Amino acid sequence: PRTLFLRIPHDGEPIPPEHGGPLRLVIPRLYAWESAKSVKGIEPIARDQPGFWEQNGYHMWGDPWKEERFR
Repeated sequence: PRTLFLRIPHDGEPIPPEHGGPLRLVIPRLYAWESAKSVKGIEPIARDQPGFWEQNGYHMWGDPWKEERFR
């Protein structure tokens, strides 16, 4: 399972909309393109589903410490 954080303020300041605010989803240990930038809704699912980039050759997890950029 992945660990994720929902951030409201950053350094005591609100997160502006152009940076994914007011609520920002942070998923540690993923390449930047693998991490969500803003939250429009939350839908619990039983298992991870591949998105656009994963269907086109990118790794599902994309852990930079394991060099998991591509499948």
